[in-house]
Amino acid sequence: MPEEGAMETTGLMHRLRSAIRRWAVPPPQVIPESVFAPVVPKIGLALGGGFARGVAHVGVLKVLQRENIPIHCIAGVSAGSIVASAYASGTTLEDIAKVGCGMRFTDVARWSICRLGLVGSERMAAFLKRLLKTFRFEDMRIHVVVPIRASCSYPGLFQPIRYQGHLLVDGAMSMEVPALLARKMGATHVISVTLPMQAPAVVPSNMLQVVNRCFQILQHRAEDTWRRHSDLIISPDVTGVEWDGFKCGQDMIRAGELAAEAALPQIKKWLEPAKSPALGLKSLPAQQLAS
Repeated sequence: MPEEGAMETTGLMHRLRSAIRRWAVPPPQVIPESVFAPVVPKIGLALGGGFARGVAHVGVLKVLQRENIPIHCIAGVSAGSIVASAYASGTTLEDIAKVGCGMRFTDVARWSICRLGLVGSERMAAFLKRLLKTFRFEDMRIHVVVPIRASCSYPGLFQPIRYQGHLLVDGAMSMEVPALLARKMGATHVISVTLPMQAPAVVPSNMLQVVNRCFQILQHRAEDTWRRHSDLIISPDVTGVEWDGFKCGQDMIRAGELAAEAALPQIKKWLEPAKSPALGLKSLPAQQLAS
């Protein structure tokens, strides 16, 4: 009898502990559908340099605009800075394409040999004033023409730009494609557009082409940096165009369109409705991204 009483007591204690556990652990929380909100990605564009080949950026932008792809921010270096600034200023892609295809080297440069470079870029200021619709960054009291001229000052060819006690040269010297800058401006998805130079099989025939090839080698070895900050890389096929091949403008725009169209499935996949609890959405300040 004592053994039977002990067994009954043990069973009772087991059932009691189970009941306490069920009471202590709350049931799974069911979040109503209305609490979820679509997460809209912030797409940033990073446009690389390439001098005349920069016209290909227009083709990429035409496809993104045609497909109503929202652009959160845009950054550019060298020729990419001209296209990015013009687009951000409100200049239509048709006008940018028209100017780019009709552009010639002498529109932005003047041979003026000095110890710092072979070409002056004073003419670029007038060129930019015709192209851009506005000339100031929204959050900076600085004339936009100065940084664009500086970003296009290719070392050895263009004379550097003097600004506030500094000599400024082509932005591509520090970053071939400004993917990290787009990320710091708040982009959650960065599309980098790189414009490949002529194939190595093309033998340089003058001093400028030798310098250009040297920079090409250096940038190729350092490209892992900007690629690491890119979610998607678009590379228009402009390898057959020389650095001053402005006459190939329409072909380069078409190359940009083809490259962008090939990337559309991936971009549209980003824009598919994704659900996340609305209360948990927090944007990361640019100051934190920069640190």
